Amino acid sequence: MAKQKTKPVKPVRRSGFIARIRNNFFTGLVVVLPVFLTIYMLWAFVGFVDNRVLPLIPEQFNPRSYNDTNVRGAGLVVFLIFTTFVGSMMKGIFGRQLLRFGENMVDRVPVVRSIYNGAKQIVETITSSSDSNFDRACLVEYPRKGIWAIAFISTATSGELLTKSGQKAMYSVFLPTTPNPTSGFLLFLPAEDVIILEMDVEAAAKLVISAGLVMPPTAAEIKAAKAQGVRVGSSPKG
Repeated sequence: MAKQKTKPVKPVRRSGFIARIRNNFFTGLVVVLPVFLTIYMLWAFVGFVDNRVLPLIPEQFNPRSYNDTNVRGAGLVVFLIFTTFVGSMMKGIFGRQLLRFGENMVDRVPVVRSIYNGAKQIVETITSSSDSNFDRACLVEYPRKGIWAIAFISTATSGELLTKSGQKAMYSVFLPTTPNPTSGFLLFLPAEDVIILEMDVEAAAKLVISAGLVMPPTAAEIKAAKAQGVRVGSSPKG
C-alpha cells in the first residue's frame, strides 16, 4: 500500500497581523496625541494664569479664601473680566489721555521703553485684523541660489527702501523658521525673485510647522475633489 504523501505545513505568517497592529497604533496616535497636547497646553495655560492672578486678588474676593480646593480657571475668569473692563475704560476720553500719559512716561525710560514697545507691537500684530496679516505664501531662494524656502509676503516694499535699492518692485517677505514659525527673517526681495504660490497661508504654515511632512494638495487635486464632492486637506508625506 503506497504511503500517502502529506503536504508540508506552512508556517503561519504573523508579519501581517503585527503590521496591522502597528498601523492602527500610529493611526490612533495621530488622532489622540494632538487632542491630548491641546488639552494639556490649555490646562497648563489656565494654571499659569491662575497662579499669577489669584495672589493679586484681595483676600475677601479671592475664592481660595472660602474654598480649600483649587478652583481651576478662577484666575483666568478674573483676568478676562479685568482686561475687558480696562479695554472699555481706554475707549473713553479720560482713558485715552491716561494711556497717552503712561506711554509718555514709559518712553523716557530707555530699557523699559524697548520692552514695552516690542511687546505692544507683538500683541497688536497678533490681535490685528486679517487685512494686515499675511495673505500670500511664496517661494524664495534662500540661503543661496538653488535652495528654496517657504515664506510669507508682508507688503509691497515702498518708500526709501524701494528707492535706494534701485529696484522697480520689491516685496517685504517674512521667512519663518521650522518648526517654530514665530521667529524668522525679514527679507526685501525683488518681485521677480519671489514666486507666489497657489496654496493659502494656512496650508503653507502647516508645511513649515510639520517640517515638510504635511504636504498641501495642489490646485488640480482640490479642483478634482470639489468636482467629486470630497473635502481635501493637507495630507502627510507619502
